[in-house]
Amino acid sequence: MQGSMEGLSQEIVRLVEEYAGDVAAVHARRHYASSGVHWRPGMVVTAAHTVRRDQDIHVTLAGGRSVPATLAGHDAGTDIALLKVEGLGAPAHAKHAGDAAAAKAGELALILGRSPDSGPNASLGVISANSGAWRTWSGGRLERYIRLDATLFPNSSGGAVIDCRGEILGIATSGLSRIAGLAIPAASIDRVLDSLLDKGYLPRGYFGVGIQPVAIQEATRKELKIENRSGLMVMSVEPGGPAGEAGALPGDILVSAGGERLETAGDLQTFTDSGEIGKAVKVSAIRAGKPAELSVTVGERPER
Repeated sequence: MQGSMEGLSQEIVRLVEEYAGDVAAVHARRHYASSGVHWRPGMVVTAAHTVRRDQDIHVTLAGGRSVPATLAGHDAGTDIALLKVEGLGAPAHAKHAGDAAAAKAGELALILGRSPDSGPNASLGVISANSGAWRTWSGGRLERYIRLDATLFPNSSGGAVIDCRGEILGIATSGLSRIAGLAIPAASIDRVLDSLLDKGYLPRGYFGVGIQPVAIQEATRKELKIENRSGLMVMSVEPGGPAGEAGALPGDILVSAGGERLETAGDLQTFTDSGEIGKAVKVSAIRAGKPAELSVTVGERPER
């Protein structure tokens, strides 16, 4: 037993020493720093909820060197923020976990952050849940729901989450759940970063309608030969919006878009966030009990 514990302890120490150079302290809020991971050359990724200002940001690197950073973009929905650090080369670990689904509930996970005062901060726990894609309470989409049964210190958010295979699974956040810390998957970070580099934010599509899920009666389903048990009733139409331009009317019941079934508000949001912005898509609807088809060009949701 002693040998097993000593071996585990030594392996944890080895991982901390191996990855500490890619973890920085991020100074972007009052009182205490958060953490960030050197993700790509010249780029540090952190948890967006810890970035409370867009100027006078700096990061503390391994060895204690403090350097200025520029906020290149952030997305509250996925809790991802991108900082650019001039002169920061390539990270030591440019390869991240390619398949977060390989991480099983019960496996050990190491959370590694950095404090500007005490250096690397580590905590150990297990992956308490790992399931499929999900939508955060802020409307963002993440490729996996990865819940952590591990202590997240005040500076842990934005730190690296390292799985038992020694790969960076993602970054830690306490900003997307009230019950436990989560890991923002590497695949989500890579997807969002491309948009942040291009636009400074993550574009989201929209139809420009107010909707309410409603049940579709069995007789209507049989008559119109549709599989939906429910659809999305249009309650309001934004003047000049994408659906309005396509001829959508209050009372229409949307049942599919681009061949994807629409039964909940989340279905529509998932579809409009799927890269269809600017594309005309076929939308099937029920209007006054009869089938109707619209061609809606998905718009980009205005930034608030």
